[in-house]
Amino acid sequence: MFTVTIQNKSYSVEKADDTTLVNGKTINWDLQWISDRKIHLIYENKSLEAELITIDKESKTIQIRLGDKVSNLQLKDRFDILLEQMGMNNTASNALKEIKAPMPGLILDLKVQPGDEVVKGDVVLILEAMKMENIIKAPGDGIVKAVKVSLNQSVEKNQVLIQF
Repeated sequence: MFTVTIQNKSYSVEKADDTTLVNGKTINWDLQWISDRKIHLIYENKSLEAELITIDKESKTIQIRLGDKVSNLQLKDRFDILLEQMGMNNTASNALKEIKAPMPGLILDLKVQPGDEVVKGDVVLILEAMKMENIIKAPGDGIVKAVKVSLNQSVEKNQVLIQF
């Protein structure tokens, strides 16, 4: 499952075998690849040609030409959706607000303290869950305002660990 956002409207898309569901509704279309960047699409007795113009893998955005109209699409896979639900996404900006616990566990190590500056990818703490050490990294840039946990403290899923 993934979501596609076009012009601020999101669609839930699921694909299983030869069936495509959009917002829970089966879509019957015929797709034929013309080249590695173009497809021919027949949907509701309309024939369209779509062309991939650009793709940005880091931001998961693509630009396509559908007929004579160019559209930008934002894609989110199930992992992006899960990170968003846990408050660990930063797609809107690089500015962080907080990091929440992705699962219940025990704080083994704190790598930051209030006033520290972090950049995307910096290790901020280590959380033990189910006898595994999970390295929690900063999903964006920010300055630590508060560390809401201490060493050897048990935390619950979605509990705020660090505020920016």
